[in-house]
Amino acid sequence: MNDLDLLESWDFELPSALIASQPLAERGDSRLLHLAADGERHDRDFAELLGLLRPEDVLVFNDTKVLPARLEAQRATGGRVEVLVVGGDHEGDWSTSSGHLTAMLRSNRRVKPEETIYLRDNEGEAELIWARQLEDGLVQLRFEGELFALLHRFGRLPLPPYIEEQRRARGEAEVQEADRERYQSVLAAVEGAIAAPTASLHFDKAFLAAAEARGVTVAHVTLHVGIGTFRPVKTSRLSDHAMHAELCELREEVAETLAAARARGGRVIAVGTTVVRTLEHFATGDGGYRTGREATRMFIRPGYAFGGTDALLTNFHLPKSTLLALVAAFAGYDATMAAYRHAVAQGYRFFSYGDAMFLEASRPVALFSAT
Repeated sequence: MNDLDLLESWDFELPSALIASQPLAERGDSRLLHLAADGERHDRDFAELLGLLRPEDVLVFNDTKVLPARLEAQRATGGRVEVLVVGGDHEGDWSTSSGHLTAMLRSNRRVKPEETIYLRDNEGEAELIWARQLEDGLVQLRFEGELFALLHRFGRLPLPPYIEEQRRARGEAEVQEADRERYQSVLAAVEGAIAAPTASLHFDKAFLAAAEARGVTVAHVTLHVGIGTFRPVKTSRLSDHAMHAELCELREEVAETLAAARARGGRVIAVGTTVVRTLEHFATGDGGYRTGREATRMFIRPGYAFGGTDALLTNFHLPKSTLLALVAAFAGYDATMAAYRHAVAQGYRFFSYGDAMFLEASRPVALFSAT
């Protein structure tokens, strides 16, 4: 029997050819692996999801919008420094930050304390000054002005590194024109993310209109995707992994919509793992939801008792990741890993621009709470 707290229990073979580095021609062209409540697997097209929805259901989306959070800076010597801005000067909330930013730096030589690096465009430059070292390899930089203005002036879309690496190896541009639309959800509205809530990328406006015509309600929550979502697990045990804070919000009218749907027998269907974490952060345990705007460090793994999520639509995730553990918490470890082996064998496309899973599976008995 696998020790599910061991990171090695979450590994699986994934051929590099299955890692999607380009979006398909249309948002809804992807495939859908359906894991039904009876445990049966069904290979479907994404368009078939519409027939799996019930008029009483609520589809819950994350309406966060990806910021141009990747900066290309230069040292005084001319050396290049890549800056991925992951936050400001407030834990989990950086929309109003000014004066300081939190970042991951990549360069040939380590940026030194109090060293200045420069952002340049045709209109001039801005300075970023090394201020202090933070945990997990993060650094704090000083600058003048307002953070969002800085990003919109100098930044570019922070595509996942594996996409940029694959494109670079093929001699292609790392960020392409299609990405500006396709790496954002059609419901993206609230700026604050450094990565897209990728399950929502499959939906176009025509599908949403058809779902609403069927009687399905569409609702929005917000979780600004940060490094808490995609930071690799570096500990040998999941229980030793610390999640970084991410800001999430559930509004009063949404809480009322979700509770009403459940009262009439409908399902709360989370579109993506970030929605799951938001719903569970605010779930009251009696079928209802609190409201608010708070930082969450929730780490959902097998044994967690779900209180706010009835079904899940998600993409295929990295081996040894917190997201894979969340999916297994919902569907069960054996069923999840078997589904992933099936997906590999059937050639499903993985990660941000990949295919999707719809999970209606039964969930395990609670063994411990998320932290």
